[in-house]
Amino acid sequence: MTLPTVDEARALHEKYAPTPESLELVRTHCEIVSRIALRLAGRAGLPVDTRLVETGALLHDIGVHLVGSGPYIRHGVLGYGLLRAEGLPEAVCRFASRHTGVGLTRDDIRSQGLPLPPGDYLAETPEERLVMYADKFHSKTSPPTFLDAAAYSADVARFGQEKAAAFAGLVAEFGEPDLEPLVAEYGHAHRRGVPAGRR
Repeated sequence: MTLPTVDEARALHEKYAPTPESLELVRTHCEIVSRIALRLAGRAGLPVDTRLVETGALLHDIGVHLVGSGPYIRHGVLGYGLLRAEGLPEAVCRFASRHTGVGLTRDDIRSQGLPLPPGDYLAETPEERLVMYADKFHSKTSPPTFLDAAAYSADVARFGQEKAAAFAGLVAEFGEPDLEPLVAEYGHAHRRGVPAGRR
C-alpha cells in the first residue's frame, strides 16, 4: 500500500481548504492529533503501523474543508469521499469516516436523526482506534483547546453511558497522553476535567 507523504497530506489540505483560516485550523489540528497518536503508540509500544497512523491522523478531518454551511457531522463522510476521489487507499480513507466521537452506529444515526447515510462508522483497526482516540484530546473550537481525558469523558457522557464506557475503554487501552509539551508549543487553551473518582 502506497501512503501519501507528510508533504502530500499537507498539499491536500491546501488544495481543498476554502480559506487560509480553514487551512490553518484544520491542518494544525490534524498535525496535533498525529503527534498525540504517535506519542501514545511509541510510549506503549503498540503493535500498529505508525506510517498509517500518521497518514490517517493528518487526513482524518480533511472533510471539514467541504462542510461549508452544511451539518458539521457530515465532515467524516465528506472526507471519505474526497480521499476516495483522490485515489487514496481504502485504509486511509476510512480514518475520515470513522473518527467521530467514539464511533457512530446505525442506531445512533436513526435515533438521533443524523444527516448521514445509514451505516456503522466505527473505528475497527488498532490504527483507526488510536487516531479516533488521539482526536479527542484537541478541539478545533474557537479558540482551539486541548482536553484531558476527564474533560472529554464529561463531554461524551451526555451522549449516553455506553459512549462514556467506550471512551473509558480507550483510555485503558492507550493510556493518557502528556499534553503539556504541546500546550506550551501551540499556546492553545487546556481544559481539564474532574476525574470520575473525585466528582
